[in-house]
Amino acid sequence: MEVVPLSDALGAEIRGVDLSRPLDEATVAAIGRAWEDHIVLLFRGQELAEDRQIAFASRFGEIAARSRPPERRPEGVDYNDAVMMVSNVKRNGRYVGSLPDGEMWFHHDMCYDPAPSRGTFLYAMQLPSTGGDTLFANMYRAYEALPEGVRDRIRGRRALQIYDYAMREQVDISGDIAKYKHHVQPVTISHPLTGRRALYVNPLITARIEDMAETESRELLAELFRFTENSSLIYTHRWQVGDLLMWDNWSSCHARTDFPAGEIRMLRRCVIKGQALHE
Repeated sequence: MEVVPLSDALGAEIRGVDLSRPLDEATVAAIGRAWEDHIVLLFRGQELAEDRQIAFASRFGEIAARSRPPERRPEGVDYNDAVMMVSNVKRNGRYVGSLPDGEMWFHHDMCYDPAPSRGTFLYAMQLPSTGGDTLFANMYRAYEALPEGVRDRIRGRRALQIYDYAMREQVDISGDIAKYKHHVQPVTISHPLTGRRALYVNPLITARIEDMAETESRELLAELFRFTENSSLIYTHRWQVGDLLMWDNWSSCHARTDFPAGEIRMLRRCVIKGQALHE
């Protein structure tokens, strides 16, 4: 097994590992150490059936069921409850997957849940000719890059995370938000495994900083969201068929670039359960 860094920001490629075969404990432990060090891991050229992808992910935690309720999932598609297809393919006029077309703003997976998922495992099956890249931001470094005065302002602060499955717009929180998935999380977290501090806000799902005037909250969040403009914090992954990416949702957030309308993009996703996060 070889660990090859993908960028100065974060990420590493794991070479010499076939995920379609059962892995021994030493290999799993080595992958786990690399995951903590590099946040995002890439395995290229994998031929993964659904059960093997789930089996691999389960070596790092308990597999979580999908967050979107059954009544809001694509109709007529029978998938394992642990699997979400990220796809723009249509069948009988309906999408067979979720998050179909276009770009998607930076976000942390499941940050609106009381116990945000630990990690996401995404496998590329069909891809467009260009675009549909996934960008990952190192949220340890995003926190470290903040001016000291900003760090002082966010110490002990909490933020509302709220989501309604849109890709490029926040939920309107001026009315009743009870029908939306939401939770208040620390603005910065101490990673449960590494102990390192990470910024834990994002443009798609973080709606406001609690106990702060609306204008001040909006201005402070705009300052915190500037990590999305800092290329030194970001790795851009250009997918190849057979890629399996696993990433840490506590110390990174991610976005997606646009891709040509009418071209197929299909990836298979599963996640492992997390825990409550604390400052």
